[in-house]
Amino acid sequence: MKTTLTATKSVWQQRIKSLGPGIMMATAAVGGSHLVASTKAGATYGWQLIGLILLVNLFKYPFFRAGVQYTLGTNKSLIQGYSELGKGYLWLYTGLNIISGIVNTAALLLFSASLLGYFLPWSLPLTTLAAIVLAVCLAILLAGHFKALDKLSKLIMAILVITTVAAVVIALNQGAVAPADYVSPSPWQVSAIGFIVIMMGWMPAPIEISSITSLWLKNQQKEQQVTPDSALFDFNVGYIGTALLAVAFVMLGALVLHGNGVELKSSGIGFSHQLVSMYAQTIGEWSGNLIALVAFFCIFGSTITVIDGYSRALAESHLLITKQPLDQRKYHQVWMVAISACALAILLFFTSSLMDMLNFAMVLAFMTTPIFALINYRLVTQAELPEALKLTTSMKLLSWAGLIYLFSFLVVFIWWKWIM
Repeated sequence: MKTTLTATKSVWQQRIKSLGPGIMMATAAVGGSHLVASTKAGATYGWQLIGLILLVNLFKYPFFRAGVQYTLGTNKSLIQGYSELGKGYLWLYTGLNIISGIVNTAALLLFSASLLGYFLPWSLPLTTLAAIVLAVCLAILLAGHFKALDKLSKLIMAILVITTVAAVVIALNQGAVAPADYVSPSPWQVSAIGFIVIMMGWMPAPIEISSITSLWLKNQQKEQQVTPDSALFDFNVGYIGTALLAVAFVMLGALVLHGNGVELKSSGIGFSHQLVSMYAQTIGEWSGNLIALVAFFCIFGSTITVIDGYSRALAESHLLITKQPLDQRKYHQVWMVAISACALAILLFFTSSLMDMLNFAMVLAFMTTPIFALINYRLVTQAELPEALKLTTSMKLLSWAGLIYLFSFLVVFIWWKWIM
């Protein structure tokens, strides 16, 4: 009996010690897709889209999980797998990441800056605040490397979970603001397709995060022993956590904003400030600070992990394209500086075009998601993986259901764009 308890304790110690890449993935994922899209889903349609959000997270699960399975089973990143399948896949992936990395970083910096300004007693230009946020992110990443990001991600997620749960409990105790006779609009109509498709396309995150997770896992393997059990546990904690946080943000929107008669802001920045304001008006000024803290940590966590993740992915792609040895730290640093400089340039000179750029990046990411989901599935099924990492029959069925879902909604989205 004592031996069994000791073995169980050892397993859990290994699992807790290996928490890292999955938590980073969650930190990267809970940015705009959660704070804005999930909250706006609740604010507009009440509780109606919770089931759909859980379903899309379920359907995408195998393709994000592939990053852990493939890397742990082959000691290669998914990006190496793309390269081995064909240079065309690698170039497509690289192009997508350059666009997404720069535009997403610019949008998240602006978003972080606007929320940081909420706490400051004096007014500063958004570009100045964005530069401050960027400087903090780069200082942490360049000085602390992977370990600093690992620890910071865990801290941010802990704060985010605690504050979000507290906010939901407060909102539940206060009760919904919608009148008892309020009739919620239906999301099951043509006019809502655009919002739903974009929300699902970025839920829980763009598909390239799966390859970034595999890179974080490769880095973690250099510093400690990682077993299939502990790596999958870490991934599941992060992935399931993002799904539950998405539901929590839907609940916040449904309880605090749904049916209050106020027109919702279209921009993410405007909407986040509106959420803080509505929370303060509904429950009390003190609660506005709580929800502002939730929003800031949500976006700041995404900002720093996105800068590191996209830079890491582009450095790997660069080295593969130029056929150089992998894992060269200086290339990672160069790409971090390059992405950051381009993002800051957008904020300084092209701020008015940022939303158009972001929409383009979101549509591009959505349209390429089925392709890379299929590639991830192909890599995992064709690789010679240990038994513990192979796809089970149920996971294969879920993968095919997910592929049907992704390609079907791509067709629906193209049809919707055609008729609009």
